[in-house]
Amino acid sequence: MSTASSNPQAKTENRISNFIRFFSEIGIEDVPLVGGKNASLGEMYRELATAGVMVPNGFAITAEAYRYALDHANAWPALRDSLKDLDPGDVTDLARRAALARDIIYGAALPPDLESQIRAGLRKLTDEYGSDLTVAVRSSATAEDLPNASFAGQHESYLNIHGEAGVLEAVRHCFASLFTDRAIRYRIDNGFDHFKVFNSVGVMKMVRSDLAASGVIFTIDTETGFESVVFITGSFGLGENVVQGAVDPDEFYVFKPTYRLGKGAVLKRTLGGKKIKMIFSDGGRVTTRNVPTDTKEREAFCLSDAEVVALAGHAMKIEEHYSAKAGATRPMDIEWAKDGLDGRLYIVQARPETVASHRDRNVIEDYKIENRGPKIVEGRAVGTKIAMGKARVIEHLSELSQFLPGEILVADATSPDWGTVMKSAAAIITNRGGRTCHAAIVARELGIPAIVGADSATRAIKTGQVVSVCCAEGDVGRVYDGEMKFSIERTNLSTLPRPATHVMMNVGNPDVAFSLAALPNDGVGLARMEFIISESIKAHPMALIHPERVEDENERAQIARLTNNYSKPSDFFVERLSEGVATIAAAFYPKPVIVRMSDFKTNEYASLLGGRAFEVSEANPMIGFRGASRYAHPAYREGFALECAAMKRAREEMGFQNIRLMIPFCRRVEEAERVVEHMRRLGLERGKNGLELYMMCEIPNNVMLIDEFSKYFDGFSIGSNDLTQLTLGVDRDSEIVAFDFDERDEGVKKMIRLAVEGAHRNNRHCGICGQAPSDYPEIAEFLVRLGIDSISLNPDTVIRTTTDILALERALGRRRD
Repeated sequence: MSTASSNPQAKTENRISNFIRFFSEIGIEDVPLVGGKNASLGEMYRELATAGVMVPNGFAITAEAYRYALDHANAWPALRDSLKDLDPGDVTDLARRAALARDIIYGAALPPDLESQIRAGLRKLTDEYGSDLTVAVRSSATAEDLPNASFAGQHESYLNIHGEAGVLEAVRHCFASLFTDRAIRYRIDNGFDHFKVFNSVGVMKMVRSDLAASGVIFTIDTETGFESVVFITGSFGLGENVVQGAVDPDEFYVFKPTYRLGKGAVLKRTLGGKKIKMIFSDGGRVTTRNVPTDTKEREAFCLSDAEVVALAGHAMKIEEHYSAKAGATRPMDIEWAKDGLDGRLYIVQARPETVASHRDRNVIEDYKIENRGPKIVEGRAVGTKIAMGKARVIEHLSELSQFLPGEILVADATSPDWGTVMKSAAAIITNRGGRTCHAAIVARELGIPAIVGADSATRAIKTGQVVSVCCAEGDVGRVYDGEMKFSIERTNLSTLPRPATHVMMNVGNPDVAFSLAALPNDGVGLARMEFIISESIKAHPMALIHPERVEDENERAQIARLTNNYSKPSDFFVERLSEGVATIAAAFYPKPVIVRMSDFKTNEYASLLGGRAFEVSEANPMIGFRGASRYAHPAYREGFALECAAMKRAREEMGFQNIRLMIPFCRRVEEAERVVEHMRRLGLERGKNGLELYMMCEIPNNVMLIDEFSKYFDGFSIGSNDLTQLTLGVDRDSEIVAFDFDERDEGVKKMIRLAVEGAHRNNRHCGICGQAPSDYPEIAEFLVRLGIDSISLNPDTVIRTTTDILALERALGRRRD
């Protein structure tokens, strides 16, 4: 007699193989057998465990078991009748028929042999994890988690189930959830036959994220389609709140290329509100409930930097594995959970991302906003479009029937049950949720704009009010009263060649960097530090070093709140500035990004939190204590040291060696020598680790003495605004003499010509980053004829000016090598 037939344990395992497959036995090729979710879990458990990707073990109850249960109960005829002649547009009839279908399936009791196999599978899993094991019982349909249809949230899952009876009950509910209202409608909309889609069920170790945190990962930026980042969202408690948009989560980005170079770091972070967390209820039947988070949880990130980087590494391994399988890059949508008992990070689901990765990035839509009404609310932008229409505030599920096609849906949050209404909405606005919540995912799939996490939207917006939903201004989406006036320019970049003259961009806002990177460019000619300081840091750097010198109590309190989670307030400055600059550098990597060190004037510095304690009042700040003169001066030396620490972190710790640094408003050669030496002492040595230093050429003395300045700098960028001001003697802040400010003046053009010739005479790069070539096509033509190396433009003029440059270069017989 064989060993298998004489060994009771072997007999049991052979029987399990009929309707049960453990994760180690299945892979992505088994979707028809165990559904997309289970097939992916098996694939990762089997193939990626050795690479450090942790997937909780479990088993799949096959789709054949679902069919067998319905066959055994002879339930098919009644099930087909329940959906015969269904009109999916009749929401009431759909709900009635769906409930009937679920009753039919749930009423089809599990056959004894199937029930026995499930019990045996659970015992085997209990042997591995111990008698206190609880499991997650999760639906996994055979038309789920596919590259072109995610089916996300359409079917049910049951969490923290203990014991055989509870598992068997949950399995029956999962089988029945194949016919939720939303799943029926989703199949109809995506062309799937109800009776050719079957439900497998996964039974896996429960990751106790109710005691820790959980969330969602995308290996692509969901708004722009930028593929070089891992985007992680998370909140405390079970992941349902993040997925459904019930909570405003923390957000993190990690840059893939520098991670691969061993420079794994958080690229960018946003602290979410995280006002609630989902935990398990006490008592008999396992249920969940939301409880308020405390102040400490709301003010802290749900993950440490090391955990964010670890999750990014797992996500990249998953993406690389699935891409290799597919023979093409395959961005992924991944769910993660941290176990509060063992402290480990687990991957609990992975499926192909189905929206951002399918977007054609060769076609650029540029929204030109001409006017807008007063802002009503703002939140996180989903998409890059604008929509207008009448608002419909929905506060209860019963009000959905009142929604009219083309209206703007305003709600606290949305759920999969709202799918029918959402499909007819012009835009979506929610009080709660992050950019991976249900409302955001559906809006992307539908190609409509959404603003999530707007907090007070349902109170501030009234039903019937005409509003404009604008997601064309970066990461922040805004709702404006009334209709906006705007135009759209579309450009197909695949047919646009590159000119010999390098076309770069002026960029200050990191929030729009990923979208700007899709424009044809040769890098960033001017990355302004000031925007990051004023918008993200908000406080004067010296006030962060010496908060005790800030006299205003309210300002001291604001600074304390901003820096609450940092050991020193100055660490807040270094982290925020380095991450802001690094985000711009990442968007354009590995192209050069020229970052100008701070160039606030004293009145602008004074407007920052705590700034008045450290700034003098000047009659003409334009030609006062600004730029290079501040950097080694006792009044700002410590502040400049923070700027340098941030740039050193961005270049060396975060790995962005495409960052070049530029010194503004450097009046004299001796000042250049002093600043370059000061930077060397602060760890930013010219030539070390490939560091190039540039100087703004914006003072007539810079042009006159360009041969001497060339000894200290690797390149020059002409600042046409200040060069015009100082050549013509016109204060560009004075309205009364504004008529005399003109970059096209022959004297200014001569200064520019001398600067270009002088830089080239010294074998130095020469570009321009002022306003003139963006405003005046004739100045761009003048610069091309001069042979300038690069022209840095405002983003909204890149396409037009590139086209003009190409035409001129063709006439000159010039082409890119």
